Amino acid sequence: MTPDEALQAVDCEAYGSDGEKIGKVRQVFLDDQTDEPAWATVNTGLFGTSESFVPLINASFSGDRLMVAHPKDQVKNAPNIGGDSGHLTPEQESGLYDYYGIDYTTATDEPVMTGQPSDAPTPTSPRPATQTTSQAQPQTYATTSETSDDAMTLSEERVRVAGTESRPVGRARLRKIVETEYVTQTVPVRREKVIIEHDPVEGDDDGSLADADAVGTEVVLNEERPVLEKTAEPVERVRLAREEYTEDETVSTDVRRERIETEGDVRDDGLRDT
Repeated sequence: MTPDEALQAVDCEAYGSDGEKIGKVRQVFLDDQTDEPAWATVNTGLFGTSESFVPLINASFSGDRLMVAHPKDQVKNAPNIGGDSGHLTPEQESGLYDYYGIDYTTATDEPVMTGQPSDAPTPTSPRPATQTTSQAQPQTYATTSETSDDAMTLSEERVRVAGTESRPVGRARLRKIVETEYVTQTVPVRREKVIIEHDPVEGDDDGSLADADAVGTEVVLNEERPVLEKTAEPVERVRLAREEYTEDETVSTDVRRERIETEGDVRDDGLRDT
């Protein structure tokens, strides 16, 4: 890959050697000595919340795809090494090469700078492709809004509602309970009572007095009494039914954002002294 291809690969999709899509390319790191693309960071993890380093050895860029020489799972499980400082240390790069099974000495055996022995390769210190570094002469940084080689890409997490899921929150069942209450009703009943009727004497009644021991006439009195009878009768049917309704619910979560911190001598106008 050329440096121009490396810049074009930023924000494009990366695919593994198994043809599986890995994630979006966030940064491409160049070798400090050769300016050749050395590493790329790819968004991995749930919702792209992590960045994994993948070597660009034997990688290619075509159309809008970066094809790397390692499978998706290997890239996703790569060691979490932060490149926010703008460079990878030789120790960090060596650990990554060991993880991907690449010989570190062979991978960094690039042409050395003028003035160094040809048989003493210097370990590289990759930097993002969106930055340029020069140790041989000072640089002047212009305050323009255009994208320069010293720009660093900042990322932030965005939240979107992926949908809803249905889950049980409770159970409902019907159960009958017998309750007792007192009921009062008015019922007409008939009763008998004794009355004395007087009739005038007529005819030849001798008017003799009755024997004191004689038994008089008896009358049996009757009355009605209420008879209660209880029967169970159905009055209504009750069943369970579900009714759906919609309401607005507010959800919240944490999102991460990147910011820039400067190190070293920085002038008041925000430009780094060189």
